Amino acid sequence: MSSDQNRDAEQIGKSANDQKALMRQNARKTAADEAALQSSGTGQSMWGGRFGGGPSAIMQEINASIGFDKRLYREDIAGSKAHADMLAACGIISSDDQDAIQAGLSQVQAEIEAGEMVFDPALEDIHMHVESRLRELVGDAGARLHTGRSRNDQVATDFRLWCRSAIDQLDTAYAQLLAEIIEQADRYAGAVMPGFTHLQTAQPVTLGHHLMAYYEMFSRDRGRLADCRKRLNENPLGAAALAGTSFPLDREQTSKALGFDRPMANSLDAVSARDFAMELLSTLSIGAVHLSRLADEIVLWATSAFKFLTLSDGFSTGSSIMPQKRNPDAAELVRAKVGRIIGAQNALMIVMKGLPLAYSKDMQEDKEPVFKAVDDLALCLAAMTGMMADLKPNTDQMAAAAGQGFSTATDLADWLVRILGLPFRDAHHVTGAVVKAAEDAGVDLWDLPLDAMQAVEPKITKDIYDVLSVDASVNSRTSFGGTAPTNVKKAVSAARTALQQEPKS
Repeated sequence: MSSDQNRDAEQIGKSANDQKALMRQNARKTAADEAALQSSGTGQSMWGGRFGGGPSAIMQEINASIGFDKRLYREDIAGSKAHADMLAACGIISSDDQDAIQAGLSQVQAEIEAGEMVFDPALEDIHMHVESRLRELVGDAGARLHTGRSRNDQVATDFRLWCRSAIDQLDTAYAQLLAEIIEQADRYAGAVMPGFTHLQTAQPVTLGHHLMAYYEMFSRDRGRLADCRKRLNENPLGAAALAGTSFPLDREQTSKALGFDRPMANSLDAVSARDFAMELLSTLSIGAVHLSRLADEIVLWATSAFKFLTLSDGFSTGSSIMPQKRNPDAAELVRAKVGRIIGAQNALMIVMKGLPLAYSKDMQEDKEPVFKAVDDLALCLAAMTGMMADLKPNTDQMAAAAGQGFSTATDLADWLVRILGLPFRDAHHVTGAVVKAAEDAGVDLWDLPLDAMQAVEPKITKDIYDVLSVDASVNSRTSFGGTAPTNVKKAVSAARTALQQEPKS
């Protein structure tokens, strides 16, 4: 058979498979619609018994959450499996029903992951989609699954499971970023650069020390995520709608099966609490601010005014009209994403403000901001990790800039205190006068003649020149947490060891 015939055969086979998949989807949608109508006469198979008519199209649109909560399908099925096992263990459903439910839920998950599930707004959310399809597959056994639970505790459980998984994934992403920071800090532990306050040259530091400041920030971000995970890791399942249930549930069993530390102690709190999501968004907001600060420095350092670093083609873009441009767009977008993430935090806090206990439909608006914020931060972490591994510092330019702006003036003041015994405030005044003399002469501090310094303070000796160079300045900052290269090397070593010794997930 020729290559053209092979391609034709493959295309025909692909088309046939596509047609079969479409037929399965249409058949399943028709069956679901018929089951819903037959069950309630309203098109709402789960709750329609109370109603004589169906919801309007607008009501259906505003009420449905399947467009975004379908990403909870794994958590919903895991929670349902744990619930079914518990119901059977407590004698509430039979072992046959348990087996049928477990097999059916596994099939539902396989269908969703294969793209075969038709998501229908008439079924509102992922919970009703899973349950509806389960009932199609296993009949009455599927209808018994909802015994002793409500969508209220079900969604709270799913959402906590999803947030816990998201935290674990973000923590891994943070660890990867920290590993790149450690490597760059080690590589440039002795590379001098200007340290800034008010974006004015203040004192010389090293690039390694500067990067390790972000290591500390991002490590605290990881700590906040870990704290958030501890607090959210409680199980709402079994709280039912708001008051608990009369069925003899074993909530400890479902907690253990789902990896929760304990069942939530109050049924009202279990279904209505969203502080875990607000805490997560707060943590993401702080992390995004830290990423934005580093991104902004990358943007500044990449400008022609600074020339401190160069980003590769992989994290830069060009201009449609100016061919010479290399734009640090990845850093700029990381800098910008913080607005969306803080916006998500504000959105959820406003939704929850003033809500009476227990559940209100307002709380359906809890998931979209969290989903989007997690997605945004994960993307920012990946982008920053790539940029950190990729950036090429211009150490000569950094070193030249480090000596500008009389950056070693504080070293002069410290010498006056340490050697001449001047009170620091007096030394500060003397140093200011010496700096003015250098400024008037148009020279750096280390080039100002000794007699010019002695005109301000006669006790100054030629030994002052030993502390006025940039290298002498950074090497002298050996106090704990200081910028001396020996300190940076120790900090890098400790950080690398700590990261390597973390338990692998």
